[in-house]
Amino acid sequence: MKRKIAIAADHAGFEYKEIIKKHFEDQYEIQDFGTYSTDSVDYPDFVHPAATSVENGDNELGILICGSGNGVQITANKHQKIRCALCWMPEIAALARQHNDANMISIPARFISKEVAIEIAKTFLLTDFEGGRHQTRVDKIAFC
Repeated sequence: MKRKIAIAADHAGFEYKEIIKKHFEDQYEIQDFGTYSTDSVDYPDFVHPAATSVENGDNELGILICGSGNGVQITANKHQKIRCALCWMPEIAALARQHNDANMISIPARFISKEVAIEIAKTFLLTDFEGGRHQTRVDKIAFC
């Protein structure tokens, strides 16, 4: 059974979203939350449903893309059970999974190449959480 992955982007990340989807469609079941063109949109309209799907367990992990990666990351992290990391290189994606148990990442489409974006997504999807001393820290993140 394929792992389920959520993906969403704004207009600046649309092209990268489509490239990432196509690259991983044979390996993962990918649920696309939009946007579906380069027409200007408000990223929360797509990020909230994607983050909710990860939060509820409908999708295991999520990938978000916008121009800087900041807006989509900030929006996703408003969800109590989401740990979304801004990743601009594969090593950051690996550490986000290994040490922070990130369940979503954001990718800054305007600042990295398409090839790097694919490597970031690949690293994120293939890296496991290390647990141990990191679990104690992750357990302290939620603030209610």
